[in-house]
This record gives sequence, C-alpha cells and structure tokens, in this order.
Amino acid sequence: MQLVKSTIFDKTQMKFSDCKIYIAAFIIFLMTTPYAGRSQDNSPYSRYGLGDIVPPTNISNRAMGGIAAGYSDPLSINFSNPSTYALFQSAKEETSRKLAWGRAILDVGVNFESRSLIEQNVADKFVAKNALFSYLQVGLPIRRNLGVSFGLRPITRISYKISKTGMLYDPNTQLPIDSALTEFTGDGGAYLPTIGVGYKIFKNLSVGINGGYLFGEKDYSTKRTFLNDSVAYERSNNETKTSFGNLFFNVGMQYYANLGNRITLTIGAYGNWEQRLRANRNFIAETFVRDAVQGDIRLDSVYEQKNIRGEIIYPSSLGVGFTLGRPSAGKERGWQFGMDLVQAKWSNYRYYGAKDSVQNKWELRVGAQLWPVLTSSGRSYWKYVSYRAGFFMGPDYIKVQEKLPQYGITLGMGLPLSYTRQNPNQATMINITAEYIKRGNNSNLLKENLFRLSIGFALSDLWFIKRKYD
Repeated sequence: MQLVKSTIFDKTQMKFSDCKIYIAAFIIFLMTTPYAGRSQDNSPYSRYGLGDIVPPTNISNRAMGGIAAGYSDPLSINFSNPSTYALFQSAKEETSRKLAWGRAILDVGVNFESRSLIEQNVADKFVAKNALFSYLQVGLPIRRNLGVSFGLRPITRISYKISKTGMLYDPNTQLPIDSALTEFTGDGGAYLPTIGVGYKIFKNLSVGINGGYLFGEKDYSTKRTFLNDSVAYERSNNETKTSFGNLFFNVGMQYYANLGNRITLTIGAYGNWEQRLRANRNFIAETFVRDAVQGDIRLDSVYEQKNIRGEIIYPSSLGVGFTLGRPSAGKERGWQFGMDLVQAKWSNYRYYGAKDSVQNKWELRVGAQLWPVLTSSGRSYWKYVSYRAGFFMGPDYIKVQEKLPQYGITLGMGLPLSYTRQNPNQATMINITAEYIKRGNNSNLLKENLFRLSIGFALSDLWFIKRKYD
C-alpha cells in the first residue's frame, strides 16, 4: 500500500540544494551522537530494570501516538514492524523520461528533551535539557516485493544523580552513628544495531524480521561522605558495573484489504520473544578523595570482584493494531486513522536471577494523519504538508510502591522539500514531532513531565531506473 506518491514535489514547493540538506543532517547527527553513550538526563526511575525506555518508533509514527502495527509510508522507515520493508518498491513512480519501481531511504532522527521532576510538598522542581541521538536507518529495495533495512538506535537510557543528607544508624542497634552525604548515581543504557528484511508473500500480505545485537551496560554507584567536624573519615564508593549483550530478533506482519471507495484497511502485528542476554558484572568497594580539577581519585581498594558471569532476561512483547485510510487524489487530501495495543511482560525480567521493581506493561496508542494534496493550482506550500496527531496511555513498566501511570499527547508535521532540476528523482521529508508526556501522579513519590521535540530527515532517491525511451 502506498497512500501518497512522491510526485507531490512540484514547482510550488520550497527549493533547497542537495548539499544543504545532507550537510544539515550530517551536522545534527555529529552534534548529538556523543550524547548517545553519555546521557545528560536525570531520571531517578531509570534506576530500575534496564532504564527509561527510549521511544521505539520512527518520528513519523510518534506524531500519531506511536502507532506502528498497520502503518507504512514510502518516505520513511517503520523499523518497529519489519514487514513494511517489503513496500520500499510497492508503487511505480514516473517522470517524463524514466520509470522506476524502488526508493532507497536514509532516515535519521534526533530528540531535544526537557524533563521536569516534581517532588510532593516541595515547591522547587528540577529541569534537565538534552539533545540526544534517536536513530539512523537505511532502507533499500532489493527486488520487487523484497526490501532490506539496517541501522542503529538506543533502546533504553540510564541517567540519574541523587544526593541525600541525613543521619546514619547502626543496622543492629539502631543507634545513630553520624550524619553523612550520600550520592546515588547511574549511567548506561541499551543499544541495538539491526539488519532486517521484509517480503511480500502474497498480493496483500507482507512479513518481515529484524536481527541484531542488543548490548549495553548498567553502572550504579553509591558514594558516601561523613559530615563530622572532629573525626576525619575517608569517603567511600560502592560501585556495580554490568555489561551485557546477545543476538536479538523481532518479527512483524501486515495484511491489506481494499474496502471500496478508495478506503484501505491495514491490519498488522509485531513483537519479540523472550531473549536472554549474557552479562558480566564487576563490583568494587573503595575509598577516594575528591579533587576540584581531577574529580574523584581512588585511595585504596577495600573489596573487589570482577568478571561475575550471569544473564539478563529481556521480556517478550507484542503489538497489534490497524490503520484505516484513503489516499490523496489530485487536489483532495487523503486521511489515515490508526490504533495499536502494545504489551510487554516485564514481570519476567530478571537480573542475575533477581526480580526488580518492574511490572507488565500495556499501552494504547491512537493516531490520525491528513495526507497532502498531490496537485494544486495555487502556490500554497502548506497544502503539501502532512498533519499528524495522536495520544497514548498506559502504566509504565516501572513500579516503585505504587503503579506509575503514563500518558502523552502528540502533534507533528511532514514537511516535503524538493530538489534541483538536476536531481528530479530525489525527495526529502523533514518530520517534526512534539510530545508532552506525564509520568506519575500524587500517589507516587516523584512525578515527571517531559516535553520532547523530535526532528527527522528522510532522504530518498529512486533506484532501478530504466529509460522509457532510448
């Protein structure tokens, strides 16, 4: 299914050179890539499980509440459902001289986030702002009904730093020992490079699979400084650092049906089975001194244990849903509406055989889109823009004492850019999505408000072009 053809890029649109588009995408990628392995966030809830879950969908999908099961777009890559890779060449595209049947796509995205942490009965709130790499994906048509895609994206993110001052007590006698400053810090996350294939088995049925290597680390540290004017204590650090990784697979399918009057129904599903990650853990207890220039410097190792082998159980997940839509025709806008229900069995998550403060997760996602017109006698650029909106709701997979409710609203646009006459077959879409997400309520110790602005560059070119006239 292809609801919108790339022929919408006509002379009424804004003109940008190839160089400017590619340079802009490359610079943004270079600027944000360092943050992919070194988050600047501060989310205490990322202490649990494998951390905060990074948005698992393309920026176009996020603008529609995150729907992905029945969604496909010829100018972006739906890596959540690999069956859509079969549609990179689902429609013929004509120019005055040539005929082509496939599009190669480069899709790169970045996130700009502002997170507010709100504690009950505390007037002040903590705000952290970040620029983070979202994903880099390439899609290639191999032959009719067969496409591949490969790329890299983060899966989870761990980043927090909490300070606490208070009295320490003897665990046996419960007598006070001394006052101390305790610092809890965490860093790390999980990342997934993948390569996938999608194949159209029948006229209306496509299937696909992604294979990759899920890897990452969890680095947790507790540092303590005694606050005493008469007795000198050394500062202490207890740190656990775990690295993990293994092969990872997820699958997807889509079925298309024409309902008449140009309305198309697409039903889809995607997910992964439970997978076991090999893990290696190091633990150290040490004393240190704090230097204003060099930071924390080890004095002595009190206890150290390295290369503790174990495993992490990553839970299974399943998403099912549909989209209902009518393609654009001439000056008439098309439309699309979709809904997904996604669930993940995080109660099966294990870290070296131990449970964590996590629970099964479900999420309802709803979204809609207005496609652009294909032709227009006017010169309004905004007639060629896609408009998207949606929402999602459901409990977070992290559960500390009480459930952690989460919901969000999303808005977005797809801004088409045309190229110079020297490259008439190239097309670029800038996808912009704004999300406002609330996590937690007055029953939780801490609430989070997150505003995320995501920008994606989808650059494509026709492949397998043959001339109509020799």
